[in-house]
Amino acid sequence: MTSLHLEKKGIRGLAIAESFNPDFTTSILSGIVMRRDFIIDGFVFGHTSLKGDDATDVILKMYDDLRRSDINYILISGLIISMYNIIDIEKLFHSLKIPIISITYNDSLGIENALKHHFPDSFESKINICQKLAKRKKITLRTSHDVFVRKEGCALSDVKHLLDEITLQGAIPEPIRVSQLLARKILEKGSSF
Repeated sequence: MTSLHLEKKGIRGLAIAESFNPDFTTSILSGIVMRRDFIIDGFVFGHTSLKGDDATDVILKMYDDLRRSDINYILISGLIISMYNIIDIEKLFHSLKIPIISITYNDSLGIENALKHHFPDSFESKINICQKLAKRKKITLRTSHDVFVRKEGCALSDVKHLLDEITLQGAIPEPIRVSQLLARKILEKGSSF
């Protein structure tokens, strides 16, 4: 298991969030590099296909595009994005060799029925990917809000410690909040890159 290096003041994470319009064919992924002391020192962007299977590879490319070796972890706003484009958290961890953390804000009973509805001819492959995902763990933050996490390469206690430090209010960690704002604005303005 890899360490999150929580003892370092300048620990850097890549926080990734998305924004999409269901009438489009792609979504915007925004990534920000933020230190634990909330200094932002990098941005990266990507596109994923709505209802596609490319989210994991897009995130790997985003990481590579940064050309940095000082990123200590990746924090992702959900593993099922862009209308059922499922991120393979194990592949990310095995490829990048840094802790990967996914955070969501509501409990879920699963998406099997939704996958069968939206992908009547190909739902089996998406269900297989979902079944590989570890069960989400509930964490109560110091802000008294509950979040649900999946993680690879780090201990749950370290994830809680990190999230407590980078969540200023509510349930959304500051790096994810900023990344979401950026992705929404790019989608709203119709910018491409």
